[in-house]
Amino acid sequence: MNQRFLALIPARYASTRFPGKPLAVLDGKPIIQHVYERVRKVFDHVYVATDDQRIADEVARFGGKFVMTGTHHKSGTDRCYEALCSLGEENFDVVVNIQGDEPFIAASQLECIKQQFENPQTDIATLVKPFAAGASFDELNNPNSPKVVIGNDGQALYFSRSVIPYLRGIDPAEWSQHHIYYKHIGLYAYRSVVLRLITAMPQGSLEIAESLEQLRWLQAGLHIQTAVTETETIGIDTPEDLERAQAFLAAHKQEAEK
Repeated sequence: MNQRFLALIPARYASTRFPGKPLAVLDGKPIIQHVYERVRKVFDHVYVATDDQRIADEVARFGGKFVMTGTHHKSGTDRCYEALCSLGEENFDVVVNIQGDEPFIAASQLECIKQQFENPQTDIATLVKPFAAGASFDELNNPNSPKVVIGNDGQALYFSRSVIPYLRGIDPAEWSQHHIYYKHIGLYAYRSVVLRLITAMPQGSLEIAESLEQLRWLQAGLHIQTAVTETETIGIDTPEDLERAQAFLAAHKQEAEK
């Protein structure tokens, strides 16, 4: 049976570290437009889910679609469920949640996450990326880069801000040379019925401990299927990240012109 996919891009104006981030200009276009245009190449049904009229107006200006949501949401997951309800939960089998600050999201990553729903056991799908062999312990130990332990079938076993697994008897400086560590890429997709379920769940003790909402879903026994991507993306959380992204684009344009 063909799955009916809905791609949603949650976008809010009131970011603590970078207010108005979706409207910040990168290479002549707002960040939200970069994301939308990349997602539109893969999905037929794409909407920006926003609580701010300025973002909605900009999406309409470049010809995109949007759905207005409340200002009370604590996560993009909750915002996605309100958007799904507005568009009709019965109309879509799977909801894909693409962060609005990922202007370099690749079509291959979006196609990969779609494929995970060919497995009927998949409740939720997400992406992981191997840390480079030889990555320093400081890189592994960065709490802002959650790690994932996965089973032989790709099912997520646990997410943590700590370095997991612990390699007993090996100098931590050499851990990445002895084990493949995976970092989590914050792209999610959920079956529509599962999205309804997880937004109604109370926070679990693991989620509260690590401040990672996916631990609520694991603790409840849901099957989170991971897929490995080798593609590096550049998320934009601060004005400094925007400067780095602009430099990245400029460098690649120069390479293409050589």
